[in-house]
Amino acid sequence: QVQLVESGGGLVQPGGSLRVSCAASGSRLYVNTMAWYRQAPGNQRELVASITAGGRTKYAASVKGRFTISRDNSKNTIYLQKSNLKPEAKALYNCNAEVVDAYPNSRGYWGQGTQVTVSS
Repeated sequence: QVQLVESGGGLVQPGGSLRVSCAASGSRLYVNTMAWYRQAPGNQRELVASITAGGRTKYAASVKGRFTISRDNSKNTIYLQKSNLKPEAKALYNCNAEVVDAYPNSRGYWGQGTQVTVSS
């Protein structure tokens, strides 16, 4: 019943900025924590940033101070604003949403991912 639609990936120069979006949809949707993960070829998937329904955020040390996660609860959408991009930011970025099926039980859902390439 839950779908995550991601957008905003593309090519950006080192030091540039990019914003990716993830919108959750479905009937009787109760979304708690949402998060961005990324995975580069040959690397493990890592948590980049997360945000609770109340707006509390966490960031990976590698992106803290340069990336900003935000949330629009009326649209069940999260955003990741990426500034001062470095080459190591090149990866497939996936959205994850914790959704309540029947209180207090919940499960995680994944988006299809959006590719970000950092290159001159």
